[in-house]
Amino acid sequence: MSSKRVLFLAGIVGNILEWYDFVIYGYFASLFAKLFFPISDPAVSLILSFSAFAIGFFARPLGALFIGYIGDKKGRKPALLVSISLMAISSLLIIFLPTYSTLGIIAPLSLTLLRIIQGFSAGGEYTTSVAFLLEHSPKDRRALWSSVNLFGAIFGILLGSLVATFLHNFLSEEALQSYGWRIAYLPTILLAYIGFLIRKHTYETPDFLKEKLSPMKGFPLFSALKIYPKAFFMSLILSMVQGVAFYLLFVYFATYFARYFSISQAKALLSNTLAMFLLNLLILPCAYLSDLFGRKPFFILSLFLYTVLAFPLNYYLIPKGYFYMVISHLILALASSLFMSILPVTLAELFPVKIRNTSFSVLYNLALALFGGTAPMIATFFIEKKGILSFPGLYLSIVSILALLMVILFLPETHPLKGKGLAQRS
Repeated sequence: MSSKRVLFLAGIVGNILEWYDFVIYGYFASLFAKLFFPISDPAVSLILSFSAFAIGFFARPLGALFIGYIGDKKGRKPALLVSISLMAISSLLIIFLPTYSTLGIIAPLSLTLLRIIQGFSAGGEYTTSVAFLLEHSPKDRRALWSSVNLFGAIFGILLGSLVATFLHNFLSEEALQSYGWRIAYLPTILLAYIGFLIRKHTYETPDFLKEKLSPMKGFPLFSALKIYPKAFFMSLILSMVQGVAFYLLFVYFATYFARYFSISQAKALLSNTLAMFLLNLLILPCAYLSDLFGRKPFFILSLFLYTVLAFPLNYYLIPKGYFYMVISHLILALASSLFMSILPVTLAELFPVKIRNTSFSVLYNLALALFGGTAPMIATFFIEKKGILSFPGLYLSIVSILALLMVILFLPETHPLKGKGLAQRS
């Protein structure tokens, strides 16, 4: 196997694992509710099950802080080994975790703790793997190499959907409750084992080794805010758009279509699968084009498309029927491919090597926790309580026009061979 393929696998495998776990827990949330949170009210039981999921999500900024700091002080390779080890241990323990009927209250508490550990490890996984591949890549292929991680993340979601669908179709409800959900976690152990072996035998990034002898003094995140305030706030704003767009379009829309437009859950999930497939199909080509033409034009184009299309498609086209619903979903997936394919490389390029991992990791995960994790809840509130049925599109348009203005005014061209902005420090 070539060294390039080894590097790609080292970067990508943790993201497949992270998002596979994300989907698997979501698909089996109702089973976890019965097995670990058995309360007389099924709705409360399910809410508690999703609460364990949400707690893991909000543990990500803490993990980003810890693992990102390791990446800046000790190296990208040690940080990646820590993140995948934590994932492996927590997933393995979930497989063998006794349920409420055996352990009582200790069972849900243990599950919640393991979800926190998974969220903690995931907080540093994606961003560190982006920095790892970017710093190994040639300067004219940075976006392409960095986008491999996003490709792996979406592949993990599709893989999780496939495994969950297979188990739901071929196992009875009793079998799923007994052992089926444990089988669903087995691929996480295999992925973690393969990923650990690959990462253990890979090598540190050349950029980090060059800077190792003259590390920046002080805590990296404070240095980012003090010395690079524009990069600091641009990272938050662009990550905010990522959180709102991804969690509305590719997480919430399946529920939104089924609940408010009388579409079957199967059809709603099919629309979501098609949109995610198109997104993943276009990520690498869009990243390659960004390496040819720069980052800023793609941000301007994608944010403009979000701004002018998200609300009109939601207001006029989606209510017309399932065909128009799918078309709208695919159009927004196309706009998302232009934005999401270049976001990781840009956020990494905004900061110099010495503080890159901590700054990128914390700011990205903080924005996703605040804006991505809350996007479905906010959308549901405005639809249910205020009657604004097209709020998801309106919300995405509003955050996009804000980001578009910020990009035009303050974002430098970060491509190291094309811009004269912040990227020249990296």
